[in-house]
Parts: sequence; structure tokens; C-alpha cells
Amino acid sequence: MTDCIFCKIIAKEAAGSFVYEDEQVVAFMDINQPNPYKVLVVPRVHAPMIYDLTDEQAAAIMQVAVKLSRVIREVSKCEGMSVFQSNGRVANQEVFHFHLHLLPRHENDNHASRRNTITDRATLDRLAADLRAALP
Repeated sequence: MTDCIFCKIIAKEAAGSFVYEDEQVVAFMDINQPNPYKVLVVPRVHAPMIYDLTDEQAAAIMQVAVKLSRVIREVSKCEGMSVFQSNGRVANQEVFHFHLHLLPRHENDNHASRRNTITDRATLDRLAADLRAALP
């Protein structure tokens, strides 16, 4: 899809700080980092919403999400993890390419006040490298 920023990132036509890639799934740092190490898990093939995923895509995304959640917990020393996903404008979906958010959480982190915190590419690349180095 030519106007989809995630499709452009996956195709390396736009900048992305990649944590994980396989045949079906990619994971990269969210440009909005309310807490360090927030990752998006995304299918390679464009699917706007959860309803558009095949069973195989859904399973692959969840397997990667579980693997990366463990790595994020280890690297970030987080005390919890918010895993979430939105479908449709009324649910506040902003990019219409399915994506699962992995947000590390800490006691009293007040992440909502930093929801739209844009992080520079050098920092995102460093965070991604930290996570890649910890992958099994």
C-alpha cells in the first residue's frame, strides 16, 4: 500500500529502527516512546485491522510479541507490560496497518503524560540494538 507509513518502513523506503524480522512479521521501535523500549509488532503484508489478518498471521504476530515481551522485560527491567491494539477511528487507530504495541511499564511511570513523545532516530536505533543483542 503506497500511502501506508508502516509498509514504507517494512520496504525500507522510510526510516525504521528494527528489532526483529522474519518472513511474516517485523518489529520496530515506536517513534512515540512514552517509556523506553516501546515496540510495534507488525505483519509484513498490509492488513488494516485485526479483522483482516489470517489465522497464520495472527499466530505469527503473537509468537513474536511473546518473544519480544520477554526481551523487553529483561533489557528495560520493567515491572509490567501493556500490550494493546486498536481497530478503527473510534478506537483511536492512527495508522491503518495492524500493529500490536508492547509498552514496558514501571511503577508510577505516568506514561499517559508522555504519550506523544517523539524520539530521535539515534536513540531509537540504540534502543533497537539493545533489544536485538538480547534476542535468543
